Amino acid sequence: MQKIQAVGIDLGTTYSCIAHLNEHGEPVTIPNQEGELSTPSVAMFDGAEVIVGTEALRHAIVNPRNVVQHAKRFLGKPNFRWEIDGRYFTPRDISAFVLKKLLAAAEERIGPVESAVITVPAQFSDLQRQETIAAGKQAGLKQVDLINEPVAAALCYVLGSEGMWFAELAEEQRILVYDLGGGTFDLSLVKYQKDEVNVIASGGDLKLGGIDWNSRLQATIAEQFLGEFGVNPANDPESLQYLANEVEQAKRSLTVRPKTTLACQVGSQRKTYQITQSQFEQLTKELVDQTTSITKALLKDNSMGWAHVDVVLTTGGSSRMPMIRDALKQASGTTQNLSLPPDQSIAHGAAYYSGMLLSNREYAESILTSEAASRLAKMKQHSVNARSLGFLVREQSGQQRIPHYILPANTKLPASVKHTYGTVSPNQRRVHLKLIESGASQDEPFVILGNCVVEGLPADLPVDSKIEVLMEYDAEARVHVSARDCTSGKEAKIEITREQNLVQQALDGATQEEPASQSLVAASEPLLLDDILDQAESINQPQQTRPVPEQQPESPQPKPATRGLDSSERPIALCNQCGEPQLGPPAADCSTPEKHAKGALSSRQPRTQKKKRNQQTSKRGAQNSSQSARKQKTGSRRSVSKPPAGKNQTQSKPASQLDAAENEFWDLLEDA
Repeated sequence: MQKIQAVGIDLGTTYSCIAHLNEHGEPVTIPNQEGELSTPSVAMFDGAEVIVGTEALRHAIVNPRNVVQHAKRFLGKPNFRWEIDGRYFTPRDISAFVLKKLLAAAEERIGPVESAVITVPAQFSDLQRQETIAAGKQAGLKQVDLINEPVAAALCYVLGSEGMWFAELAEEQRILVYDLGGGTFDLSLVKYQKDEVNVIASGGDLKLGGIDWNSRLQATIAEQFLGEFGVNPANDPESLQYLANEVEQAKRSLTVRPKTTLACQVGSQRKTYQITQSQFEQLTKELVDQTTSITKALLKDNSMGWAHVDVVLTTGGSSRMPMIRDALKQASGTTQNLSLPPDQSIAHGAAYYSGMLLSNREYAESILTSEAASRLAKMKQHSVNARSLGFLVREQSGQQRIPHYILPANTKLPASVKHTYGTVSPNQRRVHLKLIESGASQDEPFVILGNCVVEGLPADLPVDSKIEVLMEYDAEARVHVSARDCTSGKEAKIEITREQNLVQQALDGATQEEPASQSLVAASEPLLLDDILDQAESINQPQQTRPVPEQQPESPQPKPATRGLDSSERPIALCNQCGEPQLGPPAADCSTPEKHAKGALSSRQPRTQKKKRNQQTSKRGAQNSSQSARKQKTGSRRSVSKPPAGKNQTQSKPASQLDAAENEFWDLLEDA
């Protein structure tokens, strides 16, 4: 019998990582097929093939229109999707492709993986969490559990780091987890005592991460390049992606060096810029101050100061930047704890939590030894809800519905709360409540989680009859609601329409403007990745079959060759005067523009010369019977579909097409 593995996955905005626990309970990062410990969360679509990771990121410069990045920032937005070659992909689909890449690498090392713990930001909404679970199942997982990223980092710290397995902390500690990743900023204030981790409060910003630092530097370089050359790199996708890669490398270099260089290129215009740490800090000071203010607000809201914090634990790849560490040191007055590997600690903490879940399931036969399983079973963790929960209620003075929160944010889970509401009409037999969740910040609107219908109320109830509603929020962040009529004491039947249906309703609403055949989402069960590609491929099938034209078309004008060593099938002829490809337009200062016109097959010679060459070609064809046989094979390959029956033009069309093809062949031969 295959033993169950404890697997944890850090599904990041820019990079993702997967880890598992060995038999002794130690976290081990699983490298991908390329040998990398972190995999770029990037997907590239090459026909029916999906490429994920570094290879996709490398090709983003050559073909940026077929590459998708930072999908995690758009999770939970049903109206958002990418269109690539007539196919539509949602953020959940892209996340599933990344997860499948990680799971395939794990399967090569530890065997099939059917269950895993995936990390999510603490500020993720219930809808975003459900989308993450759906992406995991779409990638092939049967069981998906979630844990907040800062809590995973705290578990990694208290259970041991840097090879110290199950390190024992001497006393109770308050830990501030500062998680600055590629796309999100997470904070958690954690209280640790022996064998127990309790989250006091959480905060952060879902739209603040390392890519925002990149955007500041990228915009500055693009603006300066525009002022010097009059060309904006942002208007050309290839140039913009090239600049984005240069900025990312420059940011990494500035982490360990006082200065570095980066290049910006648009067409034949190119310039190299030198960037120093002080310049980069000045450009992004506003972002650093934003993280500091969020951290101070979290402490203030919980009536705490820096003196109440014993350990400042930094994690996330962007926390390596010197400006972040300096700002934290200046604000807290203490030195940060750098014992955790920023890129792997979240996945390690998720693997620990996966081991804790397996140890508490008596029926599960895990790979862990009895000693490791016993130690993990003792560890408990209690989280908090990041957002407030409540209902939409009707104002007494009008018909407008307003949010009424009864379970505030940062309430320790599991939790339950009661509240009394009144009926609004006489003899009311039914109450309809909308369960809502507050936004990630005060500026964002609430999110509807589900509909609660209370039926079976007693007859002849007067207006404002008391209905007591009980809301329970369990440790797995699942909501349970019940109601009781205070007049008769009878409990009413309640039905909760959970977010699975709401996700589908939102997706159905998003596809109303598009043909039904373009929808990639099934009704209830998530589609597997192969099903998505197969269904997406069927969209283009009617466009692939075209009838043979009635008249002989002219040779199409070839597109300018893409500059890239791996994108050319044959050497590209360049103009000796301006250096541009002869198949493309000449440069403004080219002294021989006529050579570029000769590069196109359809405009290389007058029609009279073509007609003469056609006659010569027919003579050559009569002298060589084998060549005629090859022409018939070529004609059968070039034929796309059979013409309608009953027409007498079937015989003449193949000969016309073959003549045109042979003309182009001899033209190419003469040019060579």
